[in-house]
Amino acid sequence: MENPIDIREEAGVRFLHFGTEWVQGAMRLRSPHTLELPYTREMMAGLLMREAPWPRRVLSIGLGAGSLAKFIHRQLPDAIHSVVEIEPRVLAIARQYFRFPADDDRLQVHLEDGLVFMADTDERWDLILLDAYDHDVRQGPLNSIEFYRCLREHLTDDGLLSANLFNRGRRYEGTVARLEYAFDQRSLAFNSADHGNMIAFGAVGHPIELDAAELRERAIAVQTATGLDLRPTVNRLLSAKADSGEWLRL
Repeated sequence: MENPIDIREEAGVRFLHFGTEWVQGAMRLRSPHTLELPYTREMMAGLLMREAPWPRRVLSIGLGAGSLAKFIHRQLPDAIHSVVEIEPRVLAIARQYFRFPADDDRLQVHLEDGLVFMADTDERWDLILLDAYDHDVRQGPLNSIEFYRCLREHLTDDGLLSANLFNRGRRYEGTVARLEYAFDQRSLAFNSADHGNMIAFGAVGHPIELDAAELRERAIAVQTATGLDLRPTVNRLLSAKADSGEWLRL
C-alpha cells in the first residue's frame, strides 16, 4: 500500500503532509514563489556566505512542495538547478497543487533515489540543498558520514552543503557530529525558527570569514535583489558556534 500524501489549506496557506502531522512543504496562495516556511529561508543563508553570481549550479535532494526550487528558478536567473526526488507522486502533486514549473533549460527533475543519483554522477555543484525524508520523517542512509562525504566530493571549490535536519526526538548530536567529521570540522548548525528543525552548513574551498556588520549588509543586498529577508538568520549564524562572537567563520 502506498503511503498517503495529504494537502490542506489554512489561513491562505496550502500545506503538504506525508500522511502525518509534520509539514513537508507550504505555499502562500497569494505569493506562491516566496519561501513561506522559515527553515526554507534559512537554508538559503549560503547567499550571505558567498558573493553573487554564486551559485551558478545548484542540486536539491528532496522536492517536497518545491518551494526552494521555485524560489531559485525565479530569483536566481543565472543558476542551473537539478532536483532529485524519489517519489513520482510528490513531483505530480508539486506541479498540480504548488505551481512547480515544468523542466526547462535551467531546471531539471530526476526521479531517482538520491543515493543512486550521487553514486552515478561526476557533476559538481556550488550549492547542494539536502531536505529529504520518508513518510515517517526519517532520513535513513542519507544521514551517514559516507553520504555527507559523497556530497562534499561533489561540491565546487566554493561549494556549500545546506541541510535541513528534523528529528522527532529533537536530538541532533549524532547528525551534527557526522557532518563535522565529513567536512573536516568546516560545518555549523543552528536551531531553526521552525520549532523542531535545525539547519546545518558544510563548506569547502575558500574560508568564510565575515563579521556581523558585513553579514547584515549582505542580508540587505540579498533582500533587495531577491526579496528574501535573511536579516533574522544573521544572529542564528553568528550564534551557531559558541566561540564565534561577532564573526562567522566556516
